[in-house]
Amino acid sequence: MPSKLTVCDHPVVQDKLSALRDKHTRPDDFRLLMSEISALMAYEVLKGVRTRRTMVQTPLRSASAEFLAQPIACVAVLRAGLGMLTGLLSVVPRCRVGHIGLYRNEETLNPVRYYVRLPKDLAESFVILCDPMLATGGSACEAIRILKTDGARQIVLMSVLACRAGVRRVHELFPEVPIYAAAVDPQLNKSGYIVPGLGDAGDRLFWT
Repeated sequence: MPSKLTVCDHPVVQDKLSALRDKHTRPDDFRLLMSEISALMAYEVLKGVRTRRTMVQTPLRSASAEFLAQPIACVAVLRAGLGMLTGLLSVVPRCRVGHIGLYRNEETLNPVRYYVRLPKDLAESFVILCDPMLATGGSACEAIRILKTDGARQIVLMSVLACRAGVRRVHELFPEVPIYAAAVDPQLNKSGYIVPGLGDAGDRLFWT
């Protein structure tokens, strides 16, 4: 696996991922679990954000302090990426939010773009691309292209579940983009779904 892949193997993350995989998990619980995993993973993902050092006055004396010094943008790949936003916003509520609408052509498995709405000043932002299922890597690569075209220079791909083929494809085209995932599964089936995976994340989130 490429060095820019980080697997968030914290026991609490893995416990929640196991519940996400379970086909008996109800949609309301699935949504909550997706949000909670995203919040937990955010602490690892955001280690690369720029900060500034300064001083603050406590009730007792002055103390050194560190504040975020870079805009943060969370960009969700529709539909399933929406399930990650609540958790991320609970950690960084002032971040900007963008949306990239892609659907997969079921014959070619290639992504088809239908909607893009992105925050301003992406060039200065720490951009978290939210794509919970990194399967073939087609949607993630297309989303990264869109972000780069709009000026983004610092992009992190955050996925709940990845497949080795998808990780490899992203890093072949964009070796500078770090990938964070809760687990990496070994293979895809003929329909391009991660195996063993957790099914269609969008369908399970929205009961469709």
